[in-house]
Amino acid sequence: MVEQFVGKWKMTSSDNFDEYMKAVGAGFASRQMANLAKPSLSIAVDEQGFVSMKAVTTFKTLEIKFQLDEEFDETTADDRKVRTTVSLVDGKLIQKQTWEGKTTIIEREIQDSKMIAVCVQAIYTILKQMILTKDNVP
Repeated sequence: MVEQFVGKWKMTSSDNFDEYMKAVGAGFASRQMANLAKPSLSIAVDEQGFVSMKAVTTFKTLEIKFQLDEEFDETTADDRKVRTTVSLVDGKLIQKQTWEGKTTIIEREIQDSKMIAVCVQAIYTILKQMILTKDNVP
């Protein structure tokens, strides 16, 4: 299931992030802070099957807790209020966010011991890719 994603991950590279943030409507200040951030992402699963994803930067910490395939409310790092569903499809963790008639898909997969995250803003089809490596820190 999601066990391959469990652990602590650190972003090592990112492409087209500013374009993606513009496409989702993030303001200039939010984009500037986000472009400077090198987040770590912790993923865990509890005994009831709830998945938690915690992103930590020097600017902000965000955590979501959810069950796969169940819609929930999320406030994004740039303060958008979205409805989110996370599913496991073909070994990929697919996070779909919808708000104000817009949709973003964040697709995470493991390749060669790295987590690859690709974000697609459905209206503009702008891609953003992040590569994260797993920390050996418990």
